[in-house]
Amino acid sequence: MTQQRQIPQFAVVPGAQVHGVLSGNEKQTVDLVAATYRVHGEGDTVNPPSYFLRFPDRPSSRIIALPASVGGGTPVDGIKWISSFPENVAAGLPRASAVLVLNDPATGYPIACLESSIISAARTAASAALAADRLSVGRPRPRRVGFIGTGLIARHIHTYLARTGWEFDEVGVHDLSAEHAAGFRSYLERADPERADREQAGASPRITVHGSAEELVRASDLVVLATVAAKPHLTDPSWFSHNPVVLNVSLRDLAPEVLLASANVLDDVEHCLKAETSPHLTEQLTGNRDFIDGTLHEVMAGKVRVPTDRPVVFSPFGLGVLDLAVGRYVYDELAARGELAVVDGFFHELDRYGRGAGQS
Repeated sequence: MTQQRQIPQFAVVPGAQVHGVLSGNEKQTVDLVAATYRVHGEGDTVNPPSYFLRFPDRPSSRIIALPASVGGGTPVDGIKWISSFPENVAAGLPRASAVLVLNDPATGYPIACLESSIISAARTAASAALAADRLSVGRPRPRRVGFIGTGLIARHIHTYLARTGWEFDEVGVHDLSAEHAAGFRSYLERADPERADREQAGASPRITVHGSAEELVRASDLVVLATVAAKPHLTDPSWFSHNPVVLNVSLRDLAPEVLLASANVLDDVEHCLKAETSPHLTEQLTGNRDFIDGTLHEVMAGKVRVPTDRPVVFSPFGLGVLDLAVGRYVYDELAARGELAVVDGFFHELDRYGRGAGQS
């Protein structure tokens, strides 16, 4: 007789618990993302193409499914289901919302559903902070950072930079909405509770709200692109002639001409060259991939050396394996603390022949 496997329990993890685990553990999250990039680069993951659900009556909105599987020392399978509804912003709501489902690799049963907008922002910010660090090797460490786009992702990237040892003399801000730019400036001031004393001592970074994207780019050694732009609006390579590190997080801000004048590092080549991203448009324009220098994993492994005499652009598509790794970390931390909110009886039909129902 076949031995029945143990059915795992199912837990629901709200955003407050996710935040509670990740806040203050930014360094550990960056290290986890670096380890996951290594596992992915070594081929011990499954990361299929994302599936985009689009709506004819709501063309600016979409919901994306990112299934994935992570091997290594802490294997996990699952899927992120993340929506992007830009019109939410005008109504005072965040643009994106998401859930993450984790599956038990042994049985396939789902073990948890986690609120995932925070996980998504955290893994994005951790990836950006990791790339900023590794791509600055061999060049003066950036002292002037500029943010184009001032939403949740920009805030998380700033937090991850600040909490992983980055210090800046200047912080630049630009957004098409003056209200959003002012809100981000207010966040920056609140994030430094000793700012007034530090300003008097000349130790606090100067915060500047720039009137144009060109002004911000020219004034920044590290440029963070975190917008909802659907097509390139940064088109002039001369803006980047001072060779900054550019975190192309939103993927569609840069024209191909800018990428062709830069060194280009991606998180995953096949994933990035889709969906009209800036790298995809560059491939379409040139008919080749010669403009790509390599992946972040290859830079970390010493297989690719980033030149210092050109701008360097990091374009991360955002891999589902990163969400799973961070989500599994949150789940394991809560389980170790005995704080998982388990849904008793979630799985009902557990006998193949209907001889019993319910979860023991």
